[in-house]
Amino acid sequence: MPVSRYLVRTAAAALLVATASVGTTASPKGNIVAAAQTSPNHKTLVAAVKAAKLVDTLASKGPFTVFAPTDAAFAKLPAGTVETLVKPENRDQLVKILTYHVVPGQYTAAAILQLINQGNGEAKLTTAEGSELTAKLLDGKVVVVDENGGVATVIAADLMQSNGVIHVTDAVSLPA
Repeated sequence: MPVSRYLVRTAAAALLVATASVGTTASPKGNIVAAAQTSPNHKTLVAAVKAAKLVDTLASKGPFTVFAPTDAAFAKLPAGTVETLVKPENRDQLVKILTYHVVPGQYTAAAILQLINQGNGEAKLTTAEGSELTAKLLDGKVVVVDENGGVATVIAADLMQSNGVIHVTDAVSLPA
């Protein structure tokens, strides 16, 4: 793709991300866990974080970048998946999945777009789980692609918190 066309697409994506985050970049009011707990769209994520015993970790100083799937994203998983994962005997698997959505450091939408530009169309983000998510542009939107080829679109970006930033996604990312 010619550089000028790529830059236009990147600028369009930046505009879309900025539009999605209008009104959400005000001064941080709390940490990532507190924000998720007050969200009407993240009840499943909060229950999973509690079951995985990750509340204290995600409420710690950070900084973290969290790609937070909505309740609707979890509902797309095969029937019974969430119920199975939150069982105590499956805690290790749940921790692996949840920490795959967390990237150490604070990556705003602008920072992710810059990494995508520097990476010739994609940015590799190493997660707290230890594997990679790949951020790129798809149809003018920022998406994260998991190791299995699953695509999660960022539907709201730059929800700034005292210990990092949340980007809301429409799918659950799964490590290999």
